[in-house]
Amino acid sequence: MRVRHRTGWKAAVVLLVFSTFLAGCESQSDTVASDQTPNKLRITFWTPFSGGDGQFMAELIQQYNNENTDHVKIDQINNNSGDYYTKLSTAIVTEEAPDIAIVHSAKYAQYASAGFLTDLNALAAEAGVHWEDFNPTILQSTVADNKHLGIPLDTHLEVMYYNKDLLRQAGLLDEREKPVLANGEKGFLTFLETIRQHVPSNVTPLAEPNLRIDSFWLWYSFYNQMNLDGGRFYSDDGQSAAINNSSALQSLSFVNSLYTKKLILPNSNDPIQTFAKGEAATLISGVWGTGAIEKVPHLHFGVTKIPQIYDHPAVWGDSHTFSLPTHEKPDKQKQLAALKFANWVAAHGASWAKAGHIPAVKKAVASDEFQKLNYRPDYASAADDVKYFPKQPRQGTINDELVREFEKMMAGQITPQEVLQNAQKIIDDNLQIQQNTPKR
Repeated sequence: MRVRHRTGWKAAVVLLVFSTFLAGCESQSDTVASDQTPNKLRITFWTPFSGGDGQFMAELIQQYNNENTDHVKIDQINNNSGDYYTKLSTAIVTEEAPDIAIVHSAKYAQYASAGFLTDLNALAAEAGVHWEDFNPTILQSTVADNKHLGIPLDTHLEVMYYNKDLLRQAGLLDEREKPVLANGEKGFLTFLETIRQHVPSNVTPLAEPNLRIDSFWLWYSFYNQMNLDGGRFYSDDGQSAAINNSSALQSLSFVNSLYTKKLILPNSNDPIQTFAKGEAATLISGVWGTGAIEKVPHLHFGVTKIPQIYDHPAVWGDSHTFSLPTHEKPDKQKQLAALKFANWVAAHGASWAKAGHIPAVKKAVASDEFQKLNYRPDYASAADDVKYFPKQPRQGTINDELVREFEKMMAGQITPQEVLQNAQKIIDDNLQIQQNTPKR
């Protein structure tokens, strides 16, 4: 194993070995393409995909390999999502990184600060990438210090699934088979309480788990809908926490009330399965559930954007992006080939959207292929409302610790106010660790 001789690389590895946050990606063992076609430039491509995601990406790669005339062969290597970023970080440090890799936008702050991603500003132009082709909200998540560090493939965000039969039973489905739902806290509470009055007692008006990160995403979505301090984690100078504020408290108290009022029935820790079995009237979860739910026979459902509870639309989201891991001696021929492949896949985003994601390329969303898909066009405009987590190198660690505080709240052990008080300390402690970490 070759170790890159860079000052501070060990500190970089320590910085990047943290709990992985991967929306919609499941575990899978490594698989390597077996094609041994001679005289082709081999491009290694790492992904954390499996399930539907893995299948759709494999199909796109096969199509690209069959169609391209540049004597290039893309070899996809699927990795276990649980340790994907630990493995990728180590591979970058030891000069064993792939030519191109999937990197979530949420990882950019950590990876950019460690110098793990290649600046694409010049390379992308040479490879024929046009940044104006991409949704600007999604594209911005791949930019750091005015450098483009990746080609965005999609955005995956929270949406609201609804059971048409149960909403019709509650008198909450209009003639277009859309939910009858008013904006605001009162509007959403009335909607869920009306459902509860008209469905069997074993049916939850809203399906959300008591554990994991889902309620954190829900709160972050609603928190970002507020004009005052919406989504605020840090002070303006980024040196201290600013999460313990009235807007954060109001939105968190509202989310907690959905549990305490039993509008979310307890112990539903596989909410997608609960919805699929017809035991939930609504479900707020990621778009990656669309591909699985639509395969359930005799389930009459729809999908729409999450409710607007406060001042303007906003929703938590993340993105899969193509990035070039840094190498001490980069092979420009491979870099350009990898970027051409990534740009091609992004342009074919309508095929990738079968997994449920919203394509990052605007023409892909507008294409007949995408618009003819079921459900996806109903929430595609939410791509403009996506709010990514702050670009802070320790954000992943902070999120993991905050999720544990949320779980205590949902277990009735602490109040929303105590969650935010604890969050304030968690953030300040992490900022202190960052400030004391030697610079590379």
